[in-house]
Amino acid sequence: MPISAKKLLSLKKCIQSFDAELVAVSKTKIPSEILEVYNMGQRVFGENRVKELREKQPQLPSDIEWHAIGNLQTNKVKYIAPFINLIHSADSPHLLDEINKQAARNNRIIPVLLQIKIAQEESKHGFDYQELCDWLSTTDLALYPHLSFAGVMGMATFTTDLKQVRIEFMQLKKYFDYLQKEFFNEAFKEISMGMSGDYEIALEEGATLVRIGTLIFGSRN
Repeated sequence: MPISAKKLLSLKKCIQSFDAELVAVSKTKIPSEILEVYNMGQRVFGENRVKELREKQPQLPSDIEWHAIGNLQTNKVKYIAPFINLIHSADSPHLLDEINKQAARNNRIIPVLLQIKIAQEESKHGFDYQELCDWLSTTDLALYPHLSFAGVMGMATFTTDLKQVRIEFMQLKKYFDYLQKEFFNEAFKEISMGMSGDYEIALEEGATLVRIGTLIFGSRN
């Protein structure tokens, strides 16, 4: 069962007090469940899977801001390029090339976050930080006119050790600060980190976007 309107408002106020924004993660949820949360005032929703996102987007209000937050394959970019508002999981030059190409085909500029691997788990995706710095140092970003480099994303290790989670979030904030200073500008401003179990730590360490699903929608379908 979705969160109550009162609890959602309280959650959003808490997040906004850190100058951050809530991304409601609607993975596995049907359009009627998403619409229920939409009717409580939520407008930003995140989806992990392209197939689900493609099916849901036409069935829901046009003013929803859709974020792609899961691992994104290059051959799936074309399906979301016409409408996606932000891609959190740009984790390779090859994927950035494809997003830029598909954005051009749709006459759009698509905002992206550079996903950096901060977790200790092999299953987590993302740029190796040093390799990302090396790539940025040798790449002309003008070659990506249809991308807006908006910030970074990271996923902490799935662990009960909250000290480790905090250290990983602190590390992502340090990476963000350096990248913004050396390669980008104030338009590079987003730090997407934190989920239902650790969003409070993420906010304390500088998150500007928190991706929360279970607290809003309940367990996955």
